[in-house]
Amino acid sequence: MSSDADGGSGAEVAVLSDKGSPGEDGFVPSALGTREHWDAVYERELQTFREFGDTGEIWFGEESMNRLIRWMQKHKIPLDASVLDIGTGNGVFLVELAKFGFSDITGIDYSPSAIQLSGSVIEKEGLSNIKLKVEDFLNLSTQLSGFHICIDKGTFDAISLNPDNAIEKRKQYVKSLSRVLKVKGFFLITSCNWTKEELLTEFSEGFELFEELPTPKFSFGGRSGNSVAALVFQKM
Repeated sequence: MSSDADGGSGAEVAVLSDKGSPGEDGFVPSALGTREHWDAVYERELQTFREFGDTGEIWFGEESMNRLIRWMQKHKIPLDASVLDIGTGNGVFLVELAKFGFSDITGIDYSPSAIQLSGSVIEKEGLSNIKLKVEDFLNLSTQLSGFHICIDKGTFDAISLNPDNAIEKRKQYVKSLSRVLKVKGFFLITSCNWTKEELLTEFSEGFELFEELPTPKFSFGGRSGNSVAALVFQKM
């Protein structure tokens, strides 16, 4: 599963399944929330990369990566700060962070094929200072902790669509985030399934809103709004 969700189309998660009935939280359970789906996605992407050198799409677009890096630059995040990309997908965002100068970068994904793809992309770019791990963020190994920055671009969205008790999985996500992030550390989340207000509720325990990042607006029927929410939380 990809926080950049680089191996899958952003529209894939942005459009909720129209089949079935909504759960308690209003989301319709979807294959997009399952490991089987993402394993299949990244197996295809890995094969495509091996055959054609195509890294796949960037979830939320290139601007979403630039937006986060600009924020880190604006707030003078040290280049040696430890950064965790939750659900790294094809690892393209890790590459951008490394090119910007960040030197302590880790990407995790629960799909082994995603980590294989990330490794291939990183190797092609000639980078060696990026750590990759097959990790399920909801069932973390004990070694993963102490990060200054955690980034999610779509992983929380996908977890929210899991057909098997998504509400409990979201609670476990918040617990895992609290465990891996340092006190006063920052969590940068980009979501197309949750509004700012809903995310504030989801991350109300142990985190406070630090900043809302500008995202593209849309207008329809005389009303305007944002199709994507991008927030920065700080661990209290």
